[in-house]
This record gives sequence, C-alpha cells and structure tokens, in this order.
Amino acid sequence: MTHLKPETTALLEDIERRIDPETEDALDARWLRFLNGEWEEDIFRPWRDRDRLTPPGTELTFVNINDALADFDAMIVSEMNGVSRTLGGSGSNLAVRTNYGSAILATLFGAEIFEMPRHTNTLPTVRSFNSTDRIREMIEAGAPDLCTGFGARVFACGEIFREIGEAYPKIGRYVSVYHPDLQGPLDICELLWGEEMFYAMYDEPELVHAALSLITQTYIRFMDKWFGLFPCGAEMNVHWSHIRHKGRIALRCDSAMNLSPELYKEFAVPYDRILLERYGGGIMHFCGRGDHYIALLCSQPMLTGVNMSQPHLNDMEIIYQNTVDRGIPLVGFPPDRAYADAARGFHHRMQVAP
Repeated sequence: MTHLKPETTALLEDIERRIDPETEDALDARWLRFLNGEWEEDIFRPWRDRDRLTPPGTELTFVNINDALADFDAMIVSEMNGVSRTLGGSGSNLAVRTNYGSAILATLFGAEIFEMPRHTNTLPTVRSFNSTDRIREMIEAGAPDLCTGFGARVFACGEIFREIGEAYPKIGRYVSVYHPDLQGPLDICELLWGEEMFYAMYDEPELVHAALSLITQTYIRFMDKWFGLFPCGAEMNVHWSHIRHKGRIALRCDSAMNLSPELYKEFAVPYDRILLERYGGGIMHFCGRGDHYIALLCSQPMLTGVNMSQPHLNDMEIIYQNTVDRGIPLVGFPPDRAYADAARGFHHRMQVAP
C-alpha cells in the first residue's frame, strides 16, 4: 500500500477497530426501506444506536483544505476525520471523497485553478474564461486529457482510498468512497464561460449546445474511469455525509436558478437526461430558487430524488407537489423546515439530515 504517515495509519486502524458491522448493516437496512418507499413514518431521520457509538481512540488533528489539496496524506486524514467523528455520535454516512472542489471538470479544459486564501479553509474554484472566443477554441480542441487540471490528483487519491479499502476490510466494506463533485453540464459550462454564457443562449444557442455536448461527453469519460476504480450498482449509493439515493450519480444544477423554465428545458434537461440514463438514475441538487422549473426537473424519468439547500427561497408547496406528492424523495432536507411543514404530509418520502 502507498506509504502513509504513522499518525494516518493510526487513524485508519482506530476506525477499522471501531466499525461495528451489525450497526452499519442496521443503518443500511433502514435506508433501503426508506428508498424503497417502505419506511413506516412520514419523515425518515437515520440514526445509529447510541449504545454502539464509540469515541475516537486517536487525537483528530485539524487539516486545512489547502494542505489537503497539495498532499494526499493530508487529504486522507481530512476525510477520515469525518468518519471517525461519525462513529462517535451520529447517524451520518461513513463516507469520503477525493475532495478537490466543484470545478474539477472545468480544470480539464484549461480553466485556471483559484485556491482560496488559507484562512478561509474553503474549497477551490476556477477563473472563468469570460470569453466566447475561448469557448470556441475549447470546442475546436475537442476531448481533453482526463489527467490535466485536478484530474490526475483526483484519480491518484482515489487509488489510495482503494488501497486503504483493500488493506482494512471493514473500511472497505462500510466506508463509501463516493464520486467526485463534477457538478452538472450547465454548471460546468458557466464556470468555464462566465456570465457571457447567458447572453449566448439567446445570441448563439448552437454554440452553447456544442459546449454542453462536449462537457457532457467529458463527464461520461471521467465518470466511467471513476467507476472503474469504484464500481457500484444503482440500488443505493452514498453522497455527502447525510444522503443516500438510488442511481449511481448526484448531479448539481445551481446555475438553473438564473434561467426561465424555457431555457432550462432547452439547455439543462437534455444533458442531465443523458447522464441520468447512462448511470441508472440519480439525484439532483440545487441551491437557491428552483420552484419555477421543478416540474421540468421532476419529469426526468430517471430522477430518483431531489436535494435542495434553501427552502426559504422557494414556494415549498410547489416543491412538495412536484416531489414527495409524486413519489420523488426529498433527501438531506433541513429538519427544522421538514418538521414545521409535517402537517401537510410527505407520503413517507421525506429524509432529513441526521
């Protein structure tokens, strides 16, 4: 196995010792009942039995995200610290990822990586091209090398996580290495293009479609390579520490809050559909307002759930009518808002964060 620092090995050994298969199997079973529509209560909040929780046996050291970006050992510690904390006190998932931010795919096309100031301890992004001519050049250049930008680091870190799973059987069985944050085609297009993308939807729609098509095909190449490292079925998968879902992918479409339903239908739906169909379904995350296009989103036949972060910016009755009332789960939902709205009923399709 890749050489790791003694303190990293000690952390892994402590996690391996503390994982209780019976506890994790019980949590898996609860989640499956919810995802299969069999949960008895209207709201599902996952939990581990308190008498089986175990405190960390090693000191957990803080890792600044900038250090984790530069050093695989630091990335392993940063992610595994969360696993250790979860074993000590919550119903969250035992889960890690190659945590290089939301612009991984954008970096493959040559967008300049922008690391945040160290004191912010925040994931990096990219500087947009802010140039339609650069987008033309990107399209003309065609499929990028998957190991440019953050690509090489993502896959190398993934290899280390796989080696850890092979060396520590309980970690390999119960700690999910969920797929990197590739966002969704429209989000990546905006990250690359900048605000000019929105003008181009009116002025040069064919160019926008060409860019989205190239991004979508690159997404597929990248994700196929990832699933070569970490194969998974479509019955149940983990994303973040607080969500599980049917299907193999979690898409994001934060950029859609800026679009009319008509533009969303033209520039987001077709490309999201390609990915959802290829990977056996999945969930969609969005920040901000989505009630104006939620009906279109939830008409995707392979959509298995919706995750939203800011209910207060939405007409939630419209959201509920198009999700839980149609049998589409809301996952990772803020518990305070869920319990406040509980009287209207969620058809056993509401999952709140632990």
